[in-house]
Amino acid sequence: MNASKALMELLKGYGVGEVFGLPGETTLPLYKEWMGTPEVKHVMMRDERSAAFAADAYARFSFRPGICEGPSVGATHMIPGVAEAYKASIPMLVLTSDIPLHYERRNTLTGVDQTAMFEGITKESITVTEASDLPSIVRRAFRLATTGKPGPVHIRFPIDKQREEIGDPQLYVQADFKVCPGHRPVAELAKLSEALKVLGSAQRPVIVCGQGVLLSQAWGEVQVLAELYGVPVGTTINGKGAFPEAHPLSIGVTGSRGGSTLANKVIDEADVILYVGCSTDSTATDMWKTPGLDTQAKIIHLNVDEGEIGNNYPVEVALIGDAAATLRVMVEVAEKQEKKVRKLPRIKAIQKEREEYDAYVAGLMASNEVPIHPLRFVKELRDALPKDYAIVTDVGVAAIYTAAFLRQAEAGRRMIFNYAMGSLGYAIPASIGARYARPNSAVVTLVGDGSFGFTAGELETVARVGGPNHIILFNNQSFGWIRAEWQLNYGKEYVDFATNFRPVDYMKIAEGFGLEATRVGKPDDLGPALKRNLKKREPTFTEIIVKPEDKLIPPVPSWIKKAEKQGLSHIK
Repeated sequence: MNASKALMELLKGYGVGEVFGLPGETTLPLYKEWMGTPEVKHVMMRDERSAAFAADAYARFSFRPGICEGPSVGATHMIPGVAEAYKASIPMLVLTSDIPLHYERRNTLTGVDQTAMFEGITKESITVTEASDLPSIVRRAFRLATTGKPGPVHIRFPIDKQREEIGDPQLYVQADFKVCPGHRPVAELAKLSEALKVLGSAQRPVIVCGQGVLLSQAWGEVQVLAELYGVPVGTTINGKGAFPEAHPLSIGVTGSRGGSTLANKVIDEADVILYVGCSTDSTATDMWKTPGLDTQAKIIHLNVDEGEIGNNYPVEVALIGDAAATLRVMVEVAEKQEKKVRKLPRIKAIQKEREEYDAYVAGLMASNEVPIHPLRFVKELRDALPKDYAIVTDVGVAAIYTAAFLRQAEAGRRMIFNYAMGSLGYAIPASIGARYARPNSAVVTLVGDGSFGFTAGELETVARVGGPNHIILFNNQSFGWIRAEWQLNYGKEYVDFATNFRPVDYMKIAEGFGLEATRVGKPDDLGPALKRNLKKREPTFTEIIVKPEDKLIPPVPSWIKKAEKQGLSHIK
C-alpha cells in the first residue's frame, strides 16, 4: 500500500466525510488514490484560502476537525484561513503537498519552506520524511487538533512520499479524537470549591462566556450554574450562543463588537467576574477597558489553556480544564452546599434596563429609511428565519448588528463570526463548510461588498454544491468600516481616501454564476423577499442597499462617544 492510499484509509477511519481543497500537480498521486475512496468527499474550492475558511466553519458547526488541503503552489494562499483557526482555537488538519524535499534548495518551481510558514500559526507543523511514519503522524495530528486548546495541525506531504510504499501501514485510528474535545480534563477540586465560595459571596457577579463554551458544548452547564447562583451571563461575539439570549439572566453580547451599553455596564460594575472559555482578548474587553486593567473585581478564570488564564487580568481563582467537564463538577459540588438565593433586586434592575433598551431598539427596527436601516434588516431577518438555520457572517455591518440585535433565543452554535483575526472574505467560503456540517439547516450568509470582492469566485462553488445557502450582500459601495474610522479619528475630509468602489452590478455577477438574484432597495420589500428566499432549498443571492458606517455609526463603545461629540448619527 502506498502512502496516499494509507492517508485515505486513515481519513475514512476517522470518519472524515469532506475535505475542502483544490488540485495541483504535486497532489495528483494522492488524488489518484482519492478516486477510489468515495467515503471521503473532495469538495473542490476555487481558492486555497477559501478551503481553509470552509474547514474552519465545518469544525465550528460539526464539533469535528475540519480538513483542508492544497498543493505546494497554493500553500501560501492558505495562511489567512489557518491563522484565523489558530487564533480562534478551531480544530483543523491542514494538508499540503510539496516538491521532493531534496529539491528544496534547487529553485524548483512551487517549492517554498512550508514549515517556516505554518509553524507559527498551527499547534504543530509535521513533514512526512518517511512514508512509513504517515499513520502515526495522522494520529498525532488528530490528537493535537482536538485536545487541550484545540487548533490546526499542518501535515506537509511531498509528492515522492505520496507514491512511496509502506510495508505494514498500521492503519488503526484513535476513536477518542474523531470529535472535539477529544478529552475533557477537569480543574483541581480544591480550586473548584474556592471558586464557588468567591462566586457565592459576590453581590454583583457576572459570567462571561467565550467561544470555548461553544467548542466544549458547555452551554447547558453554564445555564445551570447561572440559575443556581442567580448570575447574569454575557458572551463575547465569538461566544454568541453560549447562553440563551431569551433567558432572563442574559445580558447579550459584551465587549467592543456587538456589545451593548447595558452589557458592558454590568461587567464594569461587577465585583466578581467568572470568565469561561474566554481569552479576555481585545474584542471581548473593548481593549481591556471592560473591565479596566485596574478593576477591583475578583476574577475567576476557567480555560482549558493555561496560557490564557491571568494573561490580561490578575486572577483570584484559576481553573484549568475543559469548560463542560469542570462546570459539571462545580454544579455537583454547589448543589450539595447550602441552597443559594437569587439576588432578585439586582436582576430585576438589569431586566428593567434591558426592557428600556429593547424599546429603543424596537423603534429603530420599525424604520422606513432609505437606504434600509440595519436594524430594520435585523427585524426582517429574524421574522424570516426558518426553525433550523445557521448564520455565517463577515466582519463589519454583517456581524456588528446581528451580534448585538439578532437575539438567539436558544443556546448552541447557530452563528459564527471570524473575530479572532477578523479578515475580510470569510463568509462565502465558510458558508460552504457550514452546508456540509449542517446539511439540513438553511445557511444564511451575510456578506459586505468589501468582503465579496475577496471571494466572489466561490459563488460558483455555492452553485455547484447547491442546497439552501442564502447569500445576503450589504452594498454600501465602500470599505465602510474604514470610512467610519477615518470619520471618527481624522475627520470627514479623509473618508473617501482608499475606501470607495465604482458601482458594480452584483445581480449580474450572481446570475452569471447560476444563482437566483434579488435586489432590495425599499424597506417594505425586504421582509417578503427574505421570507420567499429563505424557504428555498437551492442557493439564492439578495443584494441590499445600505449606508456606509460613517453615515450611521454602529454600536461600538469607543465610536459612540466620538459620534456623540461630533454630533453624528449613531446607534447606542
